[in-house]
Amino acid sequence: MLKTIITGPESSGKTTLCKALSKHFNLPFSKEYARGYLDKLDRDYIKDDLLSIAQGQLESEINSQLLDTDLITIKIWSEYKYGSCDKWILDQIEKQKIEKRFYLLCKPDIPWQADKQRENPNDREALFKIYKQELENLGHSYFIVEGENREQSARDRIRLKIRVTKSRN
Repeated sequence: MLKTIITGPESSGKTTLCKALSKHFNLPFSKEYARGYLDKLDRDYIKDDLLSIAQGQLESEINSQLLDTDLITIKIWSEYKYGSCDKWILDQIEKQKIEKRFYLLCKPDIPWQADKQRENPNDREALFKIYKQELENLGHSYFIVEGENREQSARDRIRLKIRVTKSRN
């Protein structure tokens, strides 16, 4: 089963794109687990919370084909904010390399929209480069979603990826 993951820095249109693709392809999607987790937290989060978030995120991905983020986001978040990432998270990311995963990497070329969970309004381009490098380092197939016609280009790229994947099987 091909998994399509919408990823990228904060406020780059990931959830909006995921919802649109879910509707278009009539597929449920796995929501970003961190949002719900942080909404329920009655304190500021700490590094140890990222492991709980990662475990919940991984559980939510089971049998899902369309994901609004994945463990790579948590790895980048942890390393960017705390300078390191829990080994369990790194091990799970390594295990996922054998899965059929396709990433839509959202470029932060749309206006920033603040919310209480977002932390990096001025670092989006630097974070985008980190995401791109991480996907390349892991050897994952990806497509950069940018510009005004994001949804259409994402749909076209998914259709192409599905055709290519089917022809290889």
